[in-house]
Amino acid sequence: MNQKTATPQHPTRERTFTVRLSPTRRGARLAHLLAVAHLGLWGLPSEAAAHIVAELAANATVHGRVPGRDFQLRLAVDTADRLRIEVTDTRGDRLPVAAIPEPYAESGRGLLIVEALADRWGIVPGPVPRKTVWAELDLVP
Repeated sequence: MNQKTATPQHPTRERTFTVRLSPTRRGARLAHLLAVAHLGLWGLPSEAAAHIVAELAANATVHGRVPGRDFQLRLAVDTADRLRIEVTDTRGDRLPVAAIPEPYAESGRGLLIVEALADRWGIVPGPVPRKTVWAELDLVP
């Protein structure tokens, strides 16, 4: 009797999650919690992604805040086993820059953390008045 040995395959399905949140500390915290929950449901590691979401959401609430306008969090996993994190705010006129702050500065390190954890990151301006700051993590070593 011939038996075929099946090689286990784990097909990657494209998955997305998008939510709009208020540009407040509570909204930033909720972005972090929702990201961790969805990544857990998808069976994906969440530690680096959670830090990235926390930093980008905090930036959206501090530097990208316009009263009465929400920010958006989007998580997407594509067929190339890549997680893309996007945070869109309504301050397209204020583009973030990853720069080394003064030694005793109390802030200004968020994008350095994103740069250290992400495999790639960048900014997509527009459509006016928005901008999207994104980061990607390769899920396969």
